[in-house]
Amino acid sequence: MSNKPVLLYVDDEPLNLKLFAINFRNKFDVVTSESPYEGMDILKSNSQIGVVISDMKMPGMSGIEFIRQARQEFPNLVYFILTGFDITEEISSALNEGLISKYFRKPFNINEVEASINHTLNP
Repeated sequence: MSNKPVLLYVDDEPLNLKLFAINFRNKFDVVTSESPYEGMDILKSNSQIGVVISDMKMPGMSGIEFIRQARQEFPNLVYFILTGFDITEEISSALNEGLISKYFRKPFNINEVEASINHTLNP
């Protein structure tokens, strides 16, 4: 078992999951999920996860809705949103109420994501 931080990335696009995992595999142990529902199951079964990054637009449940649910059960994790769109009212509210630490734009900036994760894990 490595001592790299464990990160869950939720996105309904398999290609995005693959790209994310490839980009960050040297820095983090990346666990991926194609749906928010599967993401919840993974959180329940993997206590090593410290960071959750979710896509915003997914079928069935938005990233914010998923994070809101996940935070109720796992309040000590760090949450981020990844979106292909400009900041929305919903994302803005989530930032203001501390639901998420930050949001990232797609295509994501690897250095920005890595620095933000490291900053939240080692303030």
